[in-house]
Amino acid sequence: MSVDSILAQIDAEIARLTQVRSLLASTTTFDTKLTGRKTRKAPAKTITARKTRVLSPEARKRIADAQRKRWAAQKAKTKKES
Repeated sequence: MSVDSILAQIDAEIARLTQVRSLLASTTTFDTKLTGRKTRKAPAKTITARKTRVLSPEARKRIADAQRKRWAAQKAKTKKES
């Protein structure tokens, strides 16, 4: 094999791969007969505004009191260990 014939084969392979790449890049789904797989299209994302969750003042107080109780218990535990 001469260098010229090797270069010709490489050029032919590059041309074939370039053609295959352009075909694959232009299509978004593949034929299931060729791949054996079913393709799925990505669902369209819809942007929805989230509702702001509002806590009542009573609920905020209960949460704050419970957290203070947890902090006190942790503080008592560390004092006990010291």
